[in-house]
Amino acid sequence: MQRREFLQTSILASTLLFVPKMLHALDRGPGLARLADAPGARRLVVVQLGGGNDGLNTVIPYQNDLYYKARPTLGIKESEGILALDKGLGFHPALKGFKSLYDQGYLAVLNGVGYPNPDRSHFRSMDIWQTGSGSAQNLSTGWLGRYLDSGAPGCQNAYNALEVDDTLSLALKGAQRNGLAFKNPGKLHQLTQNRLLSKVSRETGSDHHHAQVDYLYQTLAETASSADYLYDKSKVYKSAVAYPNSEFGKNLKTTAELINSGVESRVYYVALNGFDTHVRQHEQQQRLFTDLGDGLSALADDLQKNGQWANTLVLVFSEFGRRVGQNASNGTDHGTANPVFLLGGSLQQKGILNDAPDLANLDQGDLRHQVDFRGIYATVLRDWLGADDTSILGTDFERLRGLV
Repeated sequence: MQRREFLQTSILASTLLFVPKMLHALDRGPGLARLADAPGARRLVVVQLGGGNDGLNTVIPYQNDLYYKARPTLGIKESEGILALDKGLGFHPALKGFKSLYDQGYLAVLNGVGYPNPDRSHFRSMDIWQTGSGSAQNLSTGWLGRYLDSGAPGCQNAYNALEVDDTLSLALKGAQRNGLAFKNPGKLHQLTQNRLLSKVSRETGSDHHHAQVDYLYQTLAETASSADYLYDKSKVYKSAVAYPNSEFGKNLKTTAELINSGVESRVYYVALNGFDTHVRQHEQQQRLFTDLGDGLSALADDLQKNGQWANTLVLVFSEFGRRVGQNASNGTDHGTANPVFLLGGSLQQKGILNDAPDLANLDQGDLRHQVDFRGIYATVLRDWLGADDTSILGTDFERLRGLV
C-alpha cells in the first residue's frame, strides 16, 4: 500500500487524528493500578447538555409570580408535580433521579452561571464553554485539553481522557495532548484490528523524512495499543444496573463500566443533545429530563456499589439558558445564564448554593449571570484535580471555596 493511499484513508481522517500522542503509556503491561487505589486520585465526568437547556423550567422558581407572568402557558405549576427543594425552588417533575440524588446529599445547584457579554450562537457559546475563554477570545485548545498538557498529578504517565462519542469535543483538545473519543471499547478495538490499518501500524516510516507522516504512523500504533488495553479492561466489569434505554443511557453505562473495570482515566465526557426548545418545549424537556435524571441516578448507583462514587465528580452544563419570556410557539428562544449541577459522593457543599435568578432585574429580557463559569472550572481544576487552574485558564478566577 502506498503512503499516499494511507493518508487519504477516510477512516483515519475522521477518527484517528484525534488520538493523543501520549497514549502509548496505556499499554497492557504492569503499572496501571486502579484509580481508586491511588491515594487522593479523583476523576471528573462532564455531561454536556447540547442545544441550550431552559434553566428556568429545570430549577423552577415556583413561588415567584414573575415566572408565571413571563410564562403564562409554559410555566410549570406546583400542582403539576414540581419536586420541591429549598429557597422557593423545585426541580422539573421529570427530574426524579436528580431529586433522589439531591435528597441523599449528592447534588449541588449553582444558579445563574454564565459569563460577561454572552453570545447567543450555539457554536460560539459552546466554544466559549469548552475552551474556557472570554466572549472576545478565540482559543484553539479546550480547558481539559490544557489540563492534559499541564502535567498535573495523574497526567504524567498512565493517563488519558475519554469521550464516549464518535468525535472528540474541543474541550478535550490540547496543544500537545488530546483525549480519545470512541463509542465503546469493542468498536474501537475492531477498528484497529482492520487488516489494512494493522499493516500500517507495523510500519516504522523510517525511510522517509516527513514529520506529519511520522506522526500519523506513531498515532496509529499508539491507538492500537490503547484500543487493546481498553478492550481488555472493559471485560472486567459488566454493569447489571438499569440505565435508560437511550443513547445517553448507553453512554453512561459504558462510562460506568470503564470506571468500575479499573481504567485509569481522570476525565470522562458525555453529551445529551436536543435542548434547543424553540417549539413544544414541554414534550422535549419531559423526555430529556427523564433520560438525564434517571441516567445520572443509575451512574451514581453503579459507582457507589463498586466503591467509585466518593472519588467521582460530575459536572453538568449547557452552553446557555433560554429567554425568560415564552415565545409564540410554546417554547423559548436563546438566552444567557443557566444553572450548573455538581454531583458526587464527596461534595462539601450540597443543595441550592446561591439565590435564584432575579426576575425583576433582567438584561433586555435575559437573566444576568451571578457566577462566572470559569470560577467553577478553577474550582474543579485546583480543588478536585489538583492542577494549576491559573496557568490552565490564563487568569486567576475566583474559586468556590470549600465546594469539593
